[in-house]
Amino acid sequence: MRKPLALIAVLAVGAALLVPATAMAAGEHTAEDVVVISSVDGTEIAITVFRPATASESAPVPVILHSHGWGGSRTATIGGEIEAFLDAGFGVVSIDQRGHGASGGEANVEDPDLEAEDIDSVIDYVAGLSWVAKDLDSKGREVAGDPILGAIGGSYGGGYQTMAALDEIAEEGHTRFDALAPEITWYDLNESLAPQGVPRTVWTSALFAAGAAMLPQYIQEAFVWGAATGQWPDGTVLGEPTDGVPDLASEFARHAPRFFSDQGIKLNIPVLQRQGISDNLFNLNQGLHIFRDVLTKKARARSLFVGYNGGHALPNAFPLGTAAGDDACSGDWTQLRIDFFKQAFAGQNPSSLLPARYNLTNVDGAKCLRFDRTATMRLEVDEDMGVAGLDSIATTTGAGAPINLPVATGPLTVTGIPMLKGVVDTVVPDSRVFFGLSLGTTPADAQVIQNNLMPLRQMLPAMGTEFNIELPGVAVEVPEGQTLYLTITPVSDMFAAHGSRAPGAVVLTGLKLVLPGPLGKMMHIRSN
Repeated sequence: MRKPLALIAVLAVGAALLVPATAMAAGEHTAEDVVVISSVDGTEIAITVFRPATASESAPVPVILHSHGWGGSRTATIGGEIEAFLDAGFGVVSIDQRGHGASGGEANVEDPDLEAEDIDSVIDYVAGLSWVAKDLDSKGREVAGDPILGAIGGSYGGGYQTMAALDEIAEEGHTRFDALAPEITWYDLNESLAPQGVPRTVWTSALFAAGAAMLPQYIQEAFVWGAATGQWPDGTVLGEPTDGVPDLASEFARHAPRFFSDQGIKLNIPVLQRQGISDNLFNLNQGLHIFRDVLTKKARARSLFVGYNGGHALPNAFPLGTAAGDDACSGDWTQLRIDFFKQAFAGQNPSSLLPARYNLTNVDGAKCLRFDRTATMRLEVDEDMGVAGLDSIATTTGAGAPINLPVATGPLTVTGIPMLKGVVDTVVPDSRVFFGLSLGTTPADAQVIQNNLMPLRQMLPAMGTEFNIELPGVAVEVPEGQTLYLTITPVSDMFAAHGSRAPGAVVLTGLKLVLPGPLGKMMHIRSN
């Protein structure tokens, strides 16, 4: 059930942050620092309320919520994108999330029982402002407590949007958000931080370092255990429940949009989703799953997806990855979001703002690949693909050179999430092999596309065990004269020190690669 309206305390702030009352008369935007008391446990949540010069009780305006990335803090002064939204006639409320900035409490990584309820309390406060426009019911009457509301922010600042909206739907059957614009955020938190249960060491270490002081004890203990063992703390050892092993995985499963979508709880509002294709923390897969699995079919028809070469993007040195290119799809991102919210709030379909539903920047950043639907083609990695006479593929565990298997030559367009199926044999417990797609003229010069690899983890020795995993999502046009490769490697620097736990070999047979591409543009696939 919805919590009672939050108690509000206005903070005294320095003169530098206050805009005098005469400024309002002069037609200037104003900023006011406020503390909202979270209804869930009394935690103080610091916000800055930006009121556009045009807003008044007789001329109310919509509001955009804004928040920061992990370890960051709210925006408290007028400028940049905040000013652009104010100039466009929107109010903006920037939020220090729990454990961040001037807010109290500990950062529980978007716990629906805590952070989502904090946002609920902020919305209650916004709804009480006389200059904020309200949604209307079927008879054209204002709905008390329901402001016309959007949200912006990236990474952790994207997570609060999807989690708060979905949690409201779970509790109330609907959300007070009218549209969202999340960026570089997650669908499945466990799969982002540790796909297949293999920790992304570089990123988990960096995120822990940035937020250790504000994390609750249970997350700190789980991180220390995972760093020492090379396991993702899921309460087990090699799949067997074990006393004393932290179970962060079960908790984090709830801190993700997937938790709601798996229960059939979905967003039925327009969403402008922007994801980094070369993001190797919250990769393209995460954004596409939000768009495809969290939105209803009706919502997708009013929504847009933009992919660019950026985000949480670290270069792969081993195996070598491609450098992040430019962004050919986003254009003026601030103006696109402004236009998106204007159309969404007016009841129009904002999907017409871009030429297609999906807009993905090519690997070199020079071209935007646009499409509304995808087709798929299945390729078998065998003699027809240039590995003549090879019945199986063996790779070492824990150390060794990558193997680049030629899959197809250009011209070829691949956009979306490839799938890899096959059979694995190994006598090595907790074997880990990493896969991705690479591009080059020969196996020797091939580079991992958009810096992403995904693991296959085989916890116990296996003979003839089938697997079916996602590869990293990509957006690439393979030109004439170049080849698309399937890269198989025993180690990856994004998973440093978290390769296989013992030396040995893994044998892979019957590999089948399913490649997605824009409908109608997959007809020129040629094998080597």
